[in-house]
Amino acid sequence: MTMSTASNVHAFDKRLLARMVGALGDDKAIGRIALELGQVLSEFLPDVLQSETGSDITIAYAGFRTGLRNALIADLGDAAVVADVSLHNWCPEFQIGCDSPVLVTLVEILLGAEPTTIDEPQPRSLSKIEIDMALPVFHGIAEVVCSAVQAGAGAEPVVARPVNGAERAGPDPAIEDVHAAAIDMTIGLGPVLSTFSVIVPQSVLLKTKIVSPDGAGGKQKMKTEWTEHLEEQVRRSAVTLEARIRLESLTLNTISRLQPGDVIPFHDGQDVRVEVNANGRDLYVCEFGRAGSKYTVRIKDTHGSEQDILRHIMS
Repeated sequence: MTMSTASNVHAFDKRLLARMVGALGDDKAIGRIALELGQVLSEFLPDVLQSETGSDITIAYAGFRTGLRNALIADLGDAAVVADVSLHNWCPEFQIGCDSPVLVTLVEILLGAEPTTIDEPQPRSLSKIEIDMALPVFHGIAEVVCSAVQAGAGAEPVVARPVNGAERAGPDPAIEDVHAAAIDMTIGLGPVLSTFSVIVPQSVLLKTKIVSPDGAGGKQKMKTEWTEHLEEQVRRSAVTLEARIRLESLTLNTISRLQPGDVIPFHDGQDVRVEVNANGRDLYVCEFGRAGSKYTVRIKDTHGSEQDILRHIMS
């Protein structure tokens, strides 16, 4: 190649190439699809979530944003919670991100708090158990998206465990970023008005035809699926148990004089009765014992059925 020929060689415009191969659309086309998906989420998601929280939940379309996917995810902020999702026959990887305050509020309501008594939480990272209990919200959003995009019979969204934005691993520099769109939705719960976003590659959106699920039957199916996800996630959540043993009564004078090495006997003379609880709720009546080098409790009775115990822990 001569010097004159080399000077006439220019890099191909990447945005133009993306438009040519269907990976980048104009705002009008993307906006129309985003609005249609937003309308389906607004109509069907409130019933899916409200059936379990018992609280009025409002969902509304809040617009869309376009850009490279990694930048759109970063724009959610460190206090957002983000989950990677895949849906066979539609999109191998898209993201759902949600502001943390509404998820904190949801967990408080599920644990028995009245919406009117909750102060609006500050944005923050969620704890492990808060993420466990918030995961069904992401499943609910993904189920509505699945119904709206006609992924095909039997298609089920696969939702990875959400992570706090501050803890999410950075993008792999070896993987080329893609043009995407963020469909932004407001979600109102109790005193909180937050935002969640569905971030999808534009190459997928441009091929998508949005449909509304079939009336009440579609709503009921999604509500049932979301209920099952919630119950399963609650059952899998780790809960801290505490054991309470009654000791012999002592006078205040004696208690004030106790020193390291002093011994206080158990109240029971034979089998030592132990009350086991979680979240301040009694669950089991046990007897104190030992197995090898570890102290143990053996369950003798329960405070209700399996469902009663789950309600005790959640309330």
